[in-house]
Amino acid sequence: MPQQLTSAPPDIQRADSTSVHVAQWYVPDRDAGLEALDEAARQWRATPWPPGILSFSGYLSTEHDTVLTYVQTSDARALRVFTAGLGGLAGAETVAYTLHRAIVLDDGPLVPESFVVASFDVDGPGPQESIVASIAGALAQASAGQHPGMISANFHLSADGTRVLNYAEWTSDEAHVEFLAGATRTATLRATHDTPGVRPIGFKRYHLLHGLRA
Repeated sequence: MPQQLTSAPPDIQRADSTSVHVAQWYVPDRDAGLEALDEAARQWRATPWPPGILSFSGYLSTEHDTVLTYVQTSDARALRVFTAGLGGLAGAETVAYTLHRAIVLDDGPLVPESFVVASFDVDGPGPQESIVASIAGALAQASAGQHPGMISANFHLSADGTRVLNYAEWTSDEAHVEFLAGATRTATLRATHDTPGVRPIGFKRYHLLHGLRA
C-alpha cells in the first residue's frame, strides 16, 4: 500500500485504529534527533506498507533530547513483520497501547502545534483505569478558561498493564507552559498522587516533523 506524506497530526480517534505503537529514543542534540527522524521516515517510505498499518508520525522534543514515533495499526502483526527489516529508529522496539479515552476540550478549527506526551508507571489494569478517570475528571471539572490552548487529551493504556500514556494536543508550547502554572495542573497532579499504584514518569513537549498515512 503506497503512503501519503502529510503535515497533519494523526487522527487519534480514527475508527479503524485498534492499537498504537510508541517508541522513544534519547538523542544527544537536535542534529542527531533530526537525522534519526529523517532516516526513519526514509525507511518507512521506501517500501509499500502491508494492509494493517495506518499511519506513522515522528516527533522531536522541544528540549532536543528525545525523538518519538507514534504508529497506528489495525493489525499489530503486520507492523512486526514490516519493521523486522528496518534499522535504527525505524525498526525500534515499541510499547503497544490501545486508546482508552479521548477528551476533546476545543473542537473548533484549531491546528495543534505542540504535542505533550505524559507517561505513568502503573500496577495493572485497575490503576490504569483509575488514573485516567481521575485526570479526565479533573479536566472535565475545570472551566475552559483554566486550560486555554488545550485541544484534546488522549489516554492510552499499554497492553501489558504497566503504562498509561496521555497524548495531548495544544495550540502552542506557550499555552502548555501557562497551563503548568494554573489550577487545573495542580488538580491533575493531586489526582495522580492520590491514586494508588500509579507513579508519574514525566512529560515532554514535542513538535511533529514527519507524517505518513496509508
